[in-house]
Amino acid sequence: MNMSKASPRAASSFYVAFQRYITASSPCQFQTIARQPWRYTRPPRHQIFASNGIRSATTSAVSSQKESVRPQTHYDLFPSSLPLGAPPNGSFHINPAALRKEFLQLQAKAHPDRHQGIDKAKAEAASATINDAYRTLLNPLARARYLLGLRGVEMSEDESIAGSPSETGQGMDSGLLMDVMEVREEIEAAESRAEIEEIKAGNEERKRASENRLDEFFRAGDIEAARRETVKLGYWVNVGTALENWEKAGDGRVSEHD
Repeated sequence: MNMSKASPRAASSFYVAFQRYITASSPCQFQTIARQPWRYTRPPRHQIFASNGIRSATTSAVSSQKESVRPQTHYDLFPSSLPLGAPPNGSFHINPAALRKEFLQLQAKAHPDRHQGIDKAKAEAASATINDAYRTLLNPLARARYLLGLRGVEMSEDESIAGSPSETGQGMDSGLLMDVMEVREEIEAAESRAEIEEIKAGNEERKRASENRLDEFFRAGDIEAARRETVKLGYWVNVGTALENWEKAGDGRVSEHD
């Protein structure tokens, strides 16, 4: 039949007949009541559960595949002590005691002596990875450099730990350099352990303040400010090393009344 030339009534009859034919011959669980809208017939419960099971299994497989290709960071190795992961979701600050506890638990499972053959080689690699991640996250300066690296900002150790105040680094202000030079002069002039302890307390406070600012910058996504603050923290870490060196060699420098 040429429907383009058929009367409206004939065309209507044709579509009704065609609809009934499709309904009668289709295996789908739909039914038509004369001139009524389509109505869905709910499948039996066992079919629903089976369908959900297949869908759940497929979803799990896809999720597992995504997990297998997802880049892993040092933070992912310590889900108990660092559940929120790296900033900005998590904090720059960490709990050293909790991190060490989880580190020891991981090392106990991955210790090469507990494995043989190929598994032993895999365990050695896993143990090395866990060690590196732990040392990096435990040290605030190394942690800051690592987080910058995750964001595409690579910093060498020489750049983030200035060897002396004359090595101005990049973007350093003169006020900071003067402060560093003044502290170093105090260390050189110190004659007692009490003086060193006082200088050390001030330096620890400066490092804590720098770490707090790093937490703010990383959470805010201000990577350039975080990079500059990492360089500043490097100066105060270097001052702390100078204080430790004084203490190691301090036996011949301390006064009799110390």
